[in-house]
Amino acid sequence: MIKVSIYRNNESIDAFELSGHAESGPHGHDLVCAGVSAVSFGAVNAVIKLCEIEPMIDQGGEGGYLRVELPSNLEQAIRDKAELLLEGMLVSLETIERDYGQYISISEK
Repeated sequence: MIKVSIYRNNESIDAFELSGHAESGPHGHDLVCAGVSAVSFGAVNAVIKLCEIEPMIDQGGEGGYLRVELPSNLEQAIRDKAELLLEGMLVSLETIERDYGQYISISEK
């Protein structure tokens, strides 16, 4: 199962962490894993390009782990933009969870 943890500070997403494998299909044909990967990596790439920042990224060597944390010293306008992108990611992940809840679990901390 993929476990998604969303870390908030005063309603704002500061970081998120993905761990585990969906195992909803054979390796290379796991649609849940592919969807979660596309949504999360797309959001991180959007934050990097559109906000022109480098979040702290920790990634597992063989997949199955990703942690992304926004820098703490961002200007408010940039933080707002980055957070909106991460909120969009969360909505997409919740859609996947709604349809494939046996393979993905989301919690907020």
